[in-house]
Amino acid sequence: MEPRTLPNRRLPNRWLIALAAVLMQVCLGSVYAWSVFTKPLMAMSAANHDPWSLTRVSATFTIAMSCLGIGTVIGGAWQDRVGPRIVSTAAGIFYGCGFLIAALATSMHSLYGIYAGYGLFCGLGMGMGYICPVATITKWFPDKRGLMTGAAVMGFGAGALVMSPIAARMIAAVGVPQTFVTFGIAYLILIVTAAQFYSNPPQGWRPDGWEPRTAVSKAASTVDFTVSQALGTGRFWLLWLMISLNTSAGISIISQASPLAQQQLRLTAVEASAIVGIISVFNALGRVFWAWVSDFIGRSQVYFLLFAIQIFLFFALPSLHEVAIFSVVVCAIALCYGGGFGVMPSFTADFFGSRYMGGIYGWILLGWGFAAIPSPLLIAYVHDRTGTYEYAIFVIGFVMLVATVFPVLAWRIVKRMAADAKAIENPAATPHS
Repeated sequence: MEPRTLPNRRLPNRWLIALAAVLMQVCLGSVYAWSVFTKPLMAMSAANHDPWSLTRVSATFTIAMSCLGIGTVIGGAWQDRVGPRIVSTAAGIFYGCGFLIAALATSMHSLYGIYAGYGLFCGLGMGMGYICPVATITKWFPDKRGLMTGAAVMGFGAGALVMSPIAARMIAAVGVPQTFVTFGIAYLILIVTAAQFYSNPPQGWRPDGWEPRTAVSKAASTVDFTVSQALGTGRFWLLWLMISLNTSAGISIISQASPLAQQQLRLTAVEASAIVGIISVFNALGRVFWAWVSDFIGRSQVYFLLFAIQIFLFFALPSLHEVAIFSVVVCAIALCYGGGFGVMPSFTADFFGSRYMGGIYGWILLGWGFAAIPSPLLIAYVHDRTGTYEYAIFVIGFVMLVATVFPVLAWRIVKRMAADAKAIENPAATPHS
């Protein structure tokens, strides 16, 4: 069926939907401020004569990110059936309640309760909530797919910028439990409110007068793959691997940003929280910047640049002890980390179409949760054993070197898709055997 253009007056304002998407992602992205809670929780446990190691406390973040992957699969499949509004509302309830459970568990000195609240409930709510605005935006903005999906997930990267400095000061003033309570109530209200703006456009809708013109948009798939069809292709698992590797690199630094800065630069917790906030700015900017660039040079080319740049950044990082240079390097890592998330929604829609984007991208983001398991634990474990982050960071640099192979493979797939699209557009120009 040919795509149809419907009068805009009969449809909701897509820019309001985009604004709600950014607001929701800012709330969900506060999970990246976890490192602000790391040392206060360790200090609280020591005061209760049951000290928690860095590895055990960092496991909370790992559980949250792992459950995020599960949440994206659940939320993606669910929103393909019932639409994004119901799923996003449920996500807000899960997410807000997760903070409240963590507050109660902290008061009771229960690390497993924190795992359940901040790890399980926040992680599932985060995944369910993350997938809905991303899938919705790809449908409403086929004309600006890279830019707008990047802008939507930019909010997720900016979440720690909002939460980190506020949380650091609140922890010092009122303690960890009350800080969890305050953010939990605020996020529950904001996410549920933003969810009410979501809806899907009619199938096949296009903005008035828009036709694919750029090389990137022309190479995008004109066929809407189902979830099962997408999972059966090699290109799906290639995208899954690429986002997993990029995530594993960036999340290892983000999860330890505050204690890493305190150790390597001799900063206080409040001073280190400022670096965490700056990192989140570049995490957010990377999502919209690289997504915008990908509309012009291609998704594969951007991913190659992300991996190549990070090779040099990770090998340089352990030797840096000046605040300014250290900040530049970790912010550049965050820029690349965010870029991977900014580009991947459009990459997925280009390869598989947008109709079943929620379900397909939910499975892609399972790679995000998968990558969250080894990386933060690895860097925390190596630090606990050696007293330094250096060795783990070098390992990540080598992983980035190997990873540059995969965008090249993806680029070859894009070239074949572009050739097929050209053949369909100009069948007379295609040589016959």
